[in-house]
Amino acid sequence: MSEFAKPHPHVTDFLLTRRSHLAITLSEPGPDAETLEKILTIGARVPDHGKLAPWRFVVYAGEARSRIGEHLAALAESRNGPLSEAQRTQELNRFIRSAVVIGVLSRAAVHPKIPVWEQELSAGAACMNILTAATAAGFGAQWISEWYSFDDEAARYLGAAEGERFAGFIHIGTPAQAPFERPRPELASIVTHWAGE
Repeated sequence: MSEFAKPHPHVTDFLLTRRSHLAITLSEPGPDAETLEKILTIGARVPDHGKLAPWRFVVYAGEARSRIGEHLAALAESRNGPLSEAQRTQELNRFIRSAVVIGVLSRAAVHPKIPVWEQELSAGAACMNILTAATAAGFGAQWISEWYSFDDEAARYLGAAEGERFAGFIHIGTPAQAPFERPRPELASIVTHWAGE
């Protein structure tokens, strides 16, 4: 075995059992500043053809998150008419369900050598690295994208600049319950071995 590529069995075991926690089951405390910096550093260690860093991160924490809910509720009402009490509560709580939320913005752009699709895939990889890093740090985490990810006005309010769009939001916090396991695809249904023509 190469001295430059050694197995990490504990990492393999972790990845085989990693599971997302629902955002509504996450609460305080969240990661401290040092741990959050590590999570974000790991988020940036992804395949990135051309070293473009075609993504960036927005951290939502503290009391400011309540203002986001108020804005989203008003925006949803302007789009869809009066909200029921349950709908209003849902919008108000979007960003306070967990201790901290990290928005991952894709800033993929036309490049002479790097396809936009590759840049977008890199943003998705950043989301997955953040999710995995948060879980490895002992927190629960969930990667979600909801209506405000795809609404231009909401995305701008949440920090998206011209030409950027959200790849998702990673909710991080202390889980209140064990995650539910879900069925995974059988490898036989998703794997083929190419044998040529």
